[in-house]
Amino acid sequence: MAIKVLIVDDSRTSRKMLRSLLEEAGYEIAGEAVNGDEGYLKYKELAPDLVTMDITMPITDGIQALQLIRHLDKEAKVVMITAAGQKEKMMQALTEGASELITKP
Repeated sequence: MAIKVLIVDDSRTSRKMLRSLLEEAGYEIAGEAVNGDEGYLKYKELAPDLVTMDITMPITDGIQALQLIRHLDKEAKVVMITAAGQKEKMMQALTEGASELITKP
């Protein structure tokens, strides 16, 4: 049974690239969201095994969405993805319970 992933990123290009990479690796894409609010709601609706979460997004950023998801589910696996050079945000994500950090070029 494939691992279900929710992709949360405001960039359509980033979502498309992540979808392609994850599907090629055998993951099932449960859904996509364009901001943290939508990501949180989709997490509640879809109960994915894993979330990829961009940090910098409009409305509700990835750190806030991570906090909401982890409050709802302490066992949630959330991989934070951010542009290089955001060390402070990356450290905050780890403090808030992110499972892993990935920097995008």
